[in-house]
Amino acid sequence: MNEWILISVLIIAILVIIALIIALLVFKKKKEGEMSESNYQVFFILGIVWIPIGIVFMVTINLVIGIAFMGLGLSYIAIGLANRDKWGKNE
Repeated sequence: MNEWILISVLIIAILVIIALIIALLVFKKKKEGEMSESNYQVFFILGIVWIPIGIVFMVTINLVIGIAFMGLGLSYIAIGLANRDKWGKNE
């Protein structure tokens, strides 16, 4: 069971590094004045993808990790649906 803990820690570390890189890129674009509106349709699609991934993790690996992924999926769907009126404006 220790290998699952190691794999989980590695995945979390990779996600934190990716989040830091994205945050730096966003701050750089914001400073240069190149920021544009978010594509909220992508949030909805990501939510649709994360919910089944959460179910698979709940069944196969760990209940807690699966619930976390499902929570991410539900929050992404909520963000996408809350801004549904802005979906077609980014084309």
